[in-house]
Amino acid sequence: MHRTTLTFSYDSVRRAAIVERSVSVEIGDIASDRTAASIDRDGSTVTVDVEASDLVGLRAGQNTWLSLVEVAEGVVDAANR
Repeated sequence: MHRTTLTFSYDSVRRAAIVERSVSVEIGDIASDRTAASIDRDGSTVTVDVEASDLVGLRAGQNTWLSLVEVAEGVVDAANR
């Protein structure tokens, strides 16, 4: 099993909570027989743990979750303008 942890720190607990809630709905939809992920938030830090049975799956999982978080951050930024 291969695993990685992606950690995102934000300037506020509110922003971290919005990002965490936005991407956490994808947990059940994206999991497959090769990859799985979990999301946790501690204050203003969001952590995404990605596990995969092989390195190709791990890379794909990382790319997926990095993209999802990036989109959520962009939506938060746009909403605050």
